[in-house]
Amino acid sequence: MKILLTNDDGFYAPGLAAIEQELRKMGDVYVVAPAVEQSGVGHSITFLRPLVCKEVYEGDRRRGWAVEGSPADCVKLGIFEFIPEKPDLVVSGINGGLNAGINVLYSGTVAAAIEGAFFGITSVAVSLEFDEHADYAQAARMACSIIRQILAQKGPEPQLYNMNIPTAALIKFRGVKVVPMGVERYGEHFIKRQDPRGRTYYWATGDPPPRRTEWETDLVALLDGFVTITPLQFDLTRWSVLRQMQQWSFDWEDVASEQRGTN
Repeated sequence: MKILLTNDDGFYAPGLAAIEQELRKMGDVYVVAPAVEQSGVGHSITFLRPLVCKEVYEGDRRRGWAVEGSPADCVKLGIFEFIPEKPDLVVSGINGGLNAGINVLYSGTVAAAIEGAFFGITSVAVSLEFDEHADYAQAARMACSIIRQILAQKGPEPQLYNMNIPTAALIKFRGVKVVPMGVERYGEHFIKRQDPRGRTYYWATGDPPPRRTEWETDLVALLDGFVTITPLQFDLTRWSVLRQMQQWSFDWEDVASEQRGTN
């Protein structure tokens, strides 16, 4: 099995090193990761400047490529430039901090997995609850065990998954829950300050996670100490509304007259 490994915390992040070691038990691992941290960049790509890449070695072994770009850039380059054949699996992580709820939309970790899925490759984003003394080695063993079980049970079609591991699961494993992502809104507060030159600036606060809801989501299951897995898709079409709108009629003559300024 050929595995493309990336992240958004940077090439030298401890979470990347930990899961690389475990993934090597599953197949050939190709590490293509950002040279520096790219947290929160979402699905950005680089096209206004060159992507500088540096081969990184550990002794005589080439560990991988450090890319001065985004996580999505890394996956593109890995697939088309650095791996001799199309990889069988893309893994992004282990991220230092959960990527659950609406954070999925901002996450560079998840975006890298989405990029792999774009190209028809089963892809898994893996995130661990933030802790200054996080046990990435244990989280990596847990994540790879779950990934192996996913691969053994999934259908033939490529699929995109988002996995989150709470700290509590490393202390006492309660199980895995397959749940939808939460869509509760949060993270809307800013501290207003002035810099030494009197200019106003705003600093986003780390709002607490949302309260429990009536239905179980990744956020709720993580609060209860479960590892969560959410199957994702990148087709943003709202199909139920699309089907309704296809029955609408539009007055093209009215549009044309507006364009001519004759109405």
